[in-house]
Amino acid sequence: MESKTLKRLPVGIQTFSELVKMNCLYVDKTAFIPKMTGLSKYVFLSRPRRFGKSLLVSTLHSYFEGRKELFKGLYIDTVEKEWTKYPVLRFDLSGAKHKDKEQLTEYLLYILEENERRLGVSADYPNPNIRLANLITSVYEKTGKQVVVLIDEYDAPLLDVVHEDEQLPVLRQVMRNFYSPLKAADPYLKFVFITGITKFSQLSIFSELNNLTNISLDPAFAALCGITEEEIHTQMGDYVERLACMTGKSPEAAYAELKKQYDGYHFTWPSPDVYNPFSLLRAFTHNRMGSYWFESGTPTFLIEMLRRFNVVPSMLKPTTCMASSFDAPTEHMTSIIPLLYQSGYFTIKEYDELTNLYVLDLPNTEIRIGLMECLLPNYVQIDTYKGPTTVALMFKALHEDDLDGMLRLLQTYLLTIPQCDHTNYEGHYQQLLYVIFSLLGRYVDVEVRTATGRVDMVLCTAQKLYLFELKLNRSAEAAMQQIDLKNYPARFALCGLPVVKVGIQFDAEKHTLSEWQIEA
Repeated sequence: MESKTLKRLPVGIQTFSELVKMNCLYVDKTAFIPKMTGLSKYVFLSRPRRFGKSLLVSTLHSYFEGRKELFKGLYIDTVEKEWTKYPVLRFDLSGAKHKDKEQLTEYLLYILEENERRLGVSADYPNPNIRLANLITSVYEKTGKQVVVLIDEYDAPLLDVVHEDEQLPVLRQVMRNFYSPLKAADPYLKFVFITGITKFSQLSIFSELNNLTNISLDPAFAALCGITEEEIHTQMGDYVERLACMTGKSPEAAYAELKKQYDGYHFTWPSPDVYNPFSLLRAFTHNRMGSYWFESGTPTFLIEMLRRFNVVPSMLKPTTCMASSFDAPTEHMTSIIPLLYQSGYFTIKEYDELTNLYVLDLPNTEIRIGLMECLLPNYVQIDTYKGPTTVALMFKALHEDDLDGMLRLLQTYLLTIPQCDHTNYEGHYQQLLYVIFSLLGRYVDVEVRTATGRVDMVLCTAQKLYLFELKLNRSAEAAMQQIDLKNYPARFALCGLPVVKVGIQFDAEKHTLSEWQIEA
């Protein structure tokens, strides 16, 4: 394995032609091209960030320019006979983030000018929508061929203000005006492909473009972005073996760990298992399994929206709902579910055809741990090394079945850090423990119903099941008495694990655990 030469991994490469010329690994997605172009003239796809949307747009760009030589050995080369060259307008809106109305208008004029220069036309209209209309007709008249329009990250200018009632309508109107010529330009257009993270309502963004086909939930395109279970085994096996060798694991163990860490996405149902391609490629590059998706940046708009909708960590668990509850325009959200799903923090886990109900949940360990790390500052204001270090030591203590030692670590940690406001209620500490226990990578749930009441928290390890009762300014003995009075352990008698009762007292003045009792 050490001497085998592997293709370069396309880390950071989003241009298809560059990827081919550098002989990088490419997981062939070209079979989807005739499916898309044959389905509709106007196609929309929503997928989370860093799932390969830009590479897909670049691949379409090369295809429509008739660059047959780039597709040698790929599926499309076996079925495409004509390779007609079309003029392509490509608009990348990723550079339009964090801009006000004037800056956004200026950026739109800039990317229009780039396309004009590339295709040899000129214009000086000050309004982006008029200039786009002129660009399409001018290119059509110059080439005599219909125009292909590719729009990447169409929603980038809006995502950071999706929680702002004043800015969102203003920027949304700018983008609506920009896209408005697409409807009238229909006779001059060959194909329009629009991609982004979220789904804004067609009326608010694409004006009268009512024939836009949304393939985001179409099972035929479930594997369009991301790496499937089959693809990782058939096209990435050598990289998995190298990772296993470098980490001292067997190939079987490496596959299992990769699946636990990065797999679990389903963007429709039925759907193959889909891995996060960004994290997967970086794990192969660094020969280490890390939280690469979160290290690349957690969108601030998500954290702001979690606050706006009063989402506490324990609410981020399996949720049953209709498709209309998550495949919905984000600017009219009545819950956080559409944003969590469309941005990749929730995914489809089950579907019941009889009721048309979907079950959504966090896709994998990387997302669960990363999201909890982002939420931890809401409960303890800290920006030092102590948080992750303490969690690691707590993980070791729990692994060694030393619950008392784990709680002592937590007690000391909470005593040494500044606290957030509004901590004088029991629910705050319940959510704090939920976040920390989630960071330990263990199953945890809150307010678990029994025949006689609700257990504050349940923590499950491979060895034991822990039942926690939390009291604020009341003794650990009182907490333990409630567990016994309500006979909570009876609810879990058939779980197959020893049940351990844990009563904890939190001190509102010291903002930490003051005492606890543990009883097997």
